[in-house]
Amino acid sequence: DQYKLAREELVGFTAELLEILSHSNPWVSVLNPSKCLYRINRDIRFSNDKTPYKTAAGIFIAPGGRSAGNAGYYLHIEPGDSFIGGGIYAPQAAVLRAIRQEIYFNSDSFIQILNAPAFKENFGQMMDERLKRPPKGFPADFKHIELLKYKHFVVSHPLGQETFSDKKAAGKLLPFFKAQGDFIAFLNKAIANSEEILP
Repeated sequence: DQYKLAREELVGFTAELLEILSHSNPWVSVLNPSKCLYRINRDIRFSNDKTPYKTAAGIFIAPGGRSAGNAGYYLHIEPGDSFIGGGIYAPQAAVLRAIRQEIYFNSDSFIQILNAPAFKENFGQMMDERLKRPPKGFPADFKHIELLKYKHFVVSHPLGQETFSDKKAAGKLLPFFKAQGDFIAFLNKAIANSEEILP
């Protein structure tokens, strides 16, 4: 049926993305393409709209798969509203603290990543949703305190539908993936070190 065909196409496209990304991200080679996809069928139990399928598809490529709680690359495919991005959205409290801690101790490295020409050109800056006050446990006079106020560590870049109009679509996306590689690696290092405690 239509759902099965759409899903098969999406799995195939995801496999292409994984192949391309695996050259610079060894952890990608062990991922199952289907485990990187968000469901495209909707939960219609409590909705007036009984359309069975979403009009968008989401692909999240992260160490351990989409449900592992790590930062990763994200591709959103939707007519008129497609975008590519990455990072970690709405992390759990312990993970958020670990990321803030990593930035606190290695702020120069993080700022260098954010200021890298390819990163700035493709993504500008992170999604700007921040706390009004400094997060608990960190000194308010820290010189880069604004970086610690972020609630999410996410970037995105809009894509036109022409991106997906030929068989080289996966290759066209590679520069966007590469541009955020260091950003995602920094976040995942923080998550991996989440047992460390601030003095």
